[in-house]
Amino acid sequence: MMSRWVGLIGAAVLAMLLFAAYVPAADDDSAAVQNQIRIALEKWKLDFNAGDASQVCTLFAPDLISNFRGEPEDTYNSLCANMQAALTDPAKKYHYDLEIKEILVSGDLAVVRLVWTLHVHPKDNGASGTTTREPGMDIFRRQADGSWKISRYMAYEAPGPT
Repeated sequence: MMSRWVGLIGAAVLAMLLFAAYVPAADDDSAAVQNQIRIALEKWKLDFNAGDASQVCTLFAPDLISNFRGEPEDTYNSLCANMQAALTDPAKKYHYDLEIKEILVSGDLAVVRLVWTLHVHPKDNGASGTTTREPGMDIFRRQADGSWKISRYMAYEAPGPT
């Protein structure tokens, strides 16, 4: 009878140790995903600011649906066409700054709360440009190849001085 209790206690202790070892691994995975997403967002910012129209769509998933300050929904194709047109605009220069507020990861989804600050300046004359703050929320989904891409996002222009 005593050996039975010792066996049960041993099994319970082993189960607790295995569970305890499993929990930090999940935290480590979450941190790795957060880092991967942070790197992807920073890369996108650099590509956009460099005017690299060939790379600005790589952050977005093919099933993208986006909403921006009450405008009609965009899809992957319409958003990419709009961004590429902006980057090849001969009259304006666009530049984004990025502030990541929070990245939450759960399974194959991650939510990023962030603020993009867009600076738009004329290319050829000395006229002053405009600056807008665009708080938003991006929903990333793990893709079949293991990468993380934005599948949904919502953003709006924050009120205030430009």
